[in-house]
Amino acid sequence: MIEAERGNTELDASGSSTRLRNADIGLRIHNNRASSSTLNVIRRGGCGTRDSSFMAQRRNEIAMSQLLRFPSSVKRDPAIEVWMREHSGELGAIAQRWFETMRERGDDVRELLHDGHPTACIGDAAFAYVNAFKAHVNVGFFRGAELADPERLLEGTGKFMRHVKLRPELAVNATALMKLIGTAYTDMKRRLKAE
Repeated sequence: MIEAERGNTELDASGSSTRLRNADIGLRIHNNRASSSTLNVIRRGGCGTRDSSFMAQRRNEIAMSQLLRFPSSVKRDPAIEVWMREHSGELGAIAQRWFETMRERGDDVRELLHDGHPTACIGDAAFAYVNAFKAHVNVGFFRGAELADPERLLEGTGKFMRHVKLRPELAVNATALMKLIGTAYTDMKRRLKAE
């Protein structure tokens, strides 16, 4: 475990202690995983350490990764089938159609119910989700801000995530949305290969 918090002067890295100078660090890594909320600002200003190459390597690894991981993802999660039954009707059918499209991307697709909605992963790395609301369905992408979207379907202003809002009364460019799902899948495979 590595922890460095704003105002702290020590970094505990596998039992060794290192002094930080001129650092404004907000970082937590547990089991070599970092949550995106703690990675907003990894480092501002200078950082003097006894082992600055270690810290530079660590920052590069974290910046490359920033993946949302779910070790509990499985090939078919029974909780998702329950979710689909509970969301019957027009919106549920929309959500089910697009989640099936995510499942069909490859044999390595896993899934789980995360934050109350079906989430598709490659292995344990989340790439997309569906969620039903009162009047629409979101098809969301965990790294959507970085996806090519020539048809301009994606909505949202977050640092990483984007979604496509689907309403029963409005037609959707299904070809473009299928391409987005495929691109998100391919992008996540590339990120995992780079790790």
